[in-house]
Amino acid sequence: MGKQETMTTTTTAPPKLSASTLLSDQANDRAMQKSRGAMQQALSRFRRQKLAMVGLVIVVALMIFGFGAPLLAPTGYADANLMDANQFPSSAHWMGTDTIGHDFLSRIMYGTRTSLLVGFAAVAVSMLVGIPLGLLAGLRGGATDFVIMRIIEIMTAFPGLLFAIFLMTVLGAGVGNIIIVIGLTSWLTLCRLMRAQLFSLREQEFIIAARSLGATETAIAVRHLLPNALAPIIIAITLAIPSAIFAEAGLSYLGIGINEPTPSLGKMVADSAPYVRVYWHLGVFPTVAIGLIMLGFSFVGDGLRDALDPRQM
Repeated sequence: MGKQETMTTTTTAPPKLSASTLLSDQANDRAMQKSRGAMQQALSRFRRQKLAMVGLVIVVALMIFGFGAPLLAPTGYADANLMDANQFPSSAHWMGTDTIGHDFLSRIMYGTRTSLLVGFAAVAVSMLVGIPLGLLAGLRGGATDFVIMRIIEIMTAFPGLLFAIFLMTVLGAGVGNIIIVIGLTSWLTLCRLMRAQLFSLREQEFIIAARSLGATETAIAVRHLLPNALAPIIIAITLAIPSAIFAEAGLSYLGIGINEPTPSLGKMVADSAPYVRVYWHLGVFPTVAIGLIMLGFSFVGDGLRDALDPRQM
């Protein structure tokens, strides 16, 4: 009987770490509530910024304009009629036609889709490379941080545009290749920013408290460091999208970006150069489209930067 009582007592005894676990859960709940409140305040500040809201409207309109091209465009991007070549804007062709009879409105819509696709995908590639390396450098430090920072310094020594031109020459033109090239040449900023955020956060009191409660480094990174480092990362990602789009337009302008017949705004601007003095619409409309994309994302990025400013939290 004595042994049975001892066994029963042993199996029903509460875990020794239950108090620490409870404290950790309560601390996490308070942190999540505070984070939700801060995000609601940031959203409210963002809505009060007129330029940010204008930028958001521009971005949403361009996404509908571009990604809705298969449904909204008057013709396909490769459909051409030589009898209609070099027409100025009219009721039949709202943005005119190009030198081989493409409906220019359709080409602009599909070109906008291409630019947005490259921008989003290239930034996704840079995130997949830069954020994990920044996490690794910030969490491990020491030799790992040293190696990663030396790689960044070596890549920074090469002019970004020239390096991208070199890679495109090696890989060849195409949508997939240009996404890879822009992503692999634009991850440095995200990596440095993530590393700097972790260095500034990992010695904060709430991180030390989590360690004292027995939290692992992985749990600290996922539950504490990453959520608190997201604000500047989100801003950097938003501002990186127009930079990637502009890089694609520049490479396509040079003739090493996207192949025909896939429309590209940068290539349209380049193709319009010999005719723009007469057929002004061939250069004006793609240039305006690129400008609107850059302007919209820049306004949104600036608005997010002001809304997520930690001094206003």
